[in-house]
Amino acid sequence: MAEERAFGTPPSADEIADLAERALAAIPAALADHVRGVGISVEEVADDETLDELGIESAWELTGLYHGTPLTERSLGDVAREPDLIFLYRQAILLEWIESGEELSHLVRNVLVHEIAHHFGFSDAEIEALERDGE
Repeated sequence: MAEERAFGTPPSADEIADLAERALAAIPAALADHVRGVGISVEEVADDETLDELGIESAWELTGLYHGTPLTERSLGDVAREPDLIFLYRQAILLEWIESGEELSHLVRNVLVHEIAHHFGFSDAEIEALERDGE
């Protein structure tokens, strides 16, 4: 697996997607029903339009992004909408992997869980508070 590499080619987008799919498959069943249908897309980096919308200057700062309607903002009367999608940005994840020394599978899982939290309606501040409480 990608974690075992000391040198050589960096993990591909397909390998990152595989790690994300494994992490998604491992979430508790009670949450899995609410995440069913959320897609995962691995891109090299966030595009300029996305960075501009988020007020982020460097693509290296964005490892993941939830795009969709959080569950807390949905109603039975909703009209058809685009499917929810979680973007994982490969190059930013790999940079954080190199800088942190964290296992790649753990890092991908953390990014995915962070974005799933947005699907459930949590803000970045609420997610950071939960992460601090868990340390």
